[in-house]
Amino acid sequence: MTSAAAFDILPMLGRGKHRNPKKGACFMELASFLAGERWSDHPSCTHPLVAMLARAVNDLTADRARPQLALLIPSVIGLTSDDPRWDVRIALRAAQTALPISPADRQQTLAVAVYGAERMLDVLDDRPAGTLAPESVAALATVPKTAAWAERFCAGTTVRPKRFVRDAAPSVVSTAVQGISEAFVPDVDARLRKLLQDTIEDARAWAGMAGGGELNPDEWRGVVKEVPAG
Repeated sequence: MTSAAAFDILPMLGRGKHRNPKKGACFMELASFLAGERWSDHPSCTHPLVAMLARAVNDLTADRARPQLALLIPSVIGLTSDDPRWDVRIALRAAQTALPISPADRQQTLAVAVYGAERMLDVLDDRPAGTLAPESVAALATVPKTAAWAERFCAGTTVRPKRFVRDAAPSVVSTAVQGISEAFVPDVDARLRKLLQDTIEDARAWAGMAGGGELNPDEWRGVVKEVPAG
């Protein structure tokens, strides 16, 4: 089977919520179906921030590229945790990825997010204050003036981990995905997919889950037959 033919049999994912399979499906709605849960784009089988990232990537990916996301759907099933470090690390990766390429009006928020997430990890991982991962250093170096401003902005501020998880992390993920989608760079859809794939791989490693959990395109034939077409 050719690559093009393989992708032809993947589910035709759509933007937004769908009341039932006859109306279509998004990434997380198909995950709920595969997990045997009630039809929902907020299934309990997936970490809330991973699911939010998946919904955002699903909605901002172009129609022609969205079917490729279907290969990742099985890998989010059972991928969840109450550990706040998951939320912080997910937000941090999103900000690191988006900061160098996002429009200028989003870069201040993303630079603050990098510093803020790293400071949360200083607390949660009991590391020396001011620690920056190499990925953060590299991302901040692409926008030195903005990074310097963000560092000054964050100086002396404190945010509790619970509040970061509840309020900041979802906002960071949303801003990052929007920033990537608006970037003047080639292969925006591929970059969005890679952010989602890398985040899933990170989370599976944190959870001690082996492999990527993807279905071969041929294996989707049964799923597509069971989910009524729109």
